[in-house]
Amino acid sequence: MKSILKSVGAAVLGGAVVLGSYKILFEPTTDSNIEIAHESIIEATPVSYTGNAIPNAVDFTEAAEKTVHAVVHVKNLTVSRGNPTMQDLMYGRVPLRQTVGTGSGVIITKDGYIVTNNHVIENSRALQVTLNDNRTYEAEVIGTEPGSDIALIKIDVDEDLPVVAFGDSDQARIGEWVLAVGNPFNLTSTVTAGIISAKGRDLNTRDQTQQSFLQTDAAVNPGNSGGALVNNRGELIGINTAIQSPTGSYTGYSFAVPSNNARKIIQDLMEFGFVQKGMLGISGGSLNGRAAAELGLQSAEGIYVSEVVEDSGADRAGLKKGDIITNIDGVRMKSFADLSGYVGTKNPGDFVAAAVLRDGRERSINIEITKNNTVTIPELDMDLRDLTDGEKRQYKIDNGALITGTKNSLANTNLSGYVITKVNETEVKGVESLKSIMDQAQSKQRLIFEVKNPQGETERWRMTKD
Repeated sequence: MKSILKSVGAAVLGGAVVLGSYKILFEPTTDSNIEIAHESIIEATPVSYTGNAIPNAVDFTEAAEKTVHAVVHVKNLTVSRGNPTMQDLMYGRVPLRQTVGTGSGVIITKDGYIVTNNHVIENSRALQVTLNDNRTYEAEVIGTEPGSDIALIKIDVDEDLPVVAFGDSDQARIGEWVLAVGNPFNLTSTVTAGIISAKGRDLNTRDQTQQSFLQTDAAVNPGNSGGALVNNRGELIGINTAIQSPTGSYTGYSFAVPSNNARKIIQDLMEFGFVQKGMLGISGGSLNGRAAAELGLQSAEGIYVSEVVEDSGADRAGLKKGDIITNIDGVRMKSFADLSGYVGTKNPGDFVAAAVLRDGRERSINIEITKNNTVTIPELDMDLRDLTDGEKRQYKIDNGALITGTKNSLANTNLSGYVITKVNETEVKGVESLKSIMDQAQSKQRLIFEVKNPQGETERWRMTKD
């Protein structure tokens, strides 16, 4: 199947080596203190400064010094197919070419664990990490979470390395000064400054798959991927990931995975080797002015609950269709991306306190985060999960895998709500069964899918591989 990527308006930063050319200006204004003597003679008294020339001026030097030595340069050697020559075609040869991509990474433990972006190390044949003092090491991949574009790699060292301490990205404020530290255009140890422009940005166009990014206007360019976004105390509050640009270079909008989300992913990868995904158990959307007016609400901020997943934590806690979630654990929920981002920092089994509006009254409901059984199958560019008992009755089937989101699909359209029941006449019992079938079918050029559409009708799809 040929994948046709939808444009999300976000340029991925890391990748090919790009060559390019290499202050915030503070203009101190000083007010002189004027004293009037008893003789009515005006004397100018020299101003005595203690500390900075500008009261409360922002000083990034300490934050930069804490960070630059813990941000590394990552080189990724990949092998891909090259353009075949006539001789290649005659002899049936497949030409291969080596390419080197570059990005950044952040040292998070003294013994050499490094967080970076998944797209920086994706499809690597070899990884090389260069420290700020020019020492170079081979690195291994510990684990990845492609959905969040986070990866964990490791280098072996004989001495303690400098690290960046994690900050609390939930406490980051719009307008707060931040530094982006990385290796843009293959230039090492580059520091740029800006502010947090927005929180809870969602750049993903995949159906029902929303992420929460920090947006900043600090200059971020190709090669900054996987680098650090830190506050003026030098605390890590984000992993620089993408820019929004018509040219592929910085134009004022860049985005970072919040540190709380990255930290949770890293901890799972270190402890379990995979990421434990939790869910609240609802679907819905962000309120707007019109919807709030129709519902008779004073505020247009919150998450409208349109559906509660059967046997989820939200279902067991008594959440209902029509409820409006205004905050969780005291964190305001202004968009569904805010909700997805916050829940993404939790593990299955954790409890959260949700403030919920129902019938004009606010109440607090404790909700258990339950395991999210949704799985992404890259070969299909789909998110799928097992059927609930209610869905089995709805579709009048005993087994199958429900499509919950599609990026590129067999029919190049939204297939959410369809159920895959068979592949090449092999019954699909659930998501794990489908994954196993797809793994075994790697050598087959044609796949026939039997599905149930949302109306309960049986359809057949044909998929031909490249």
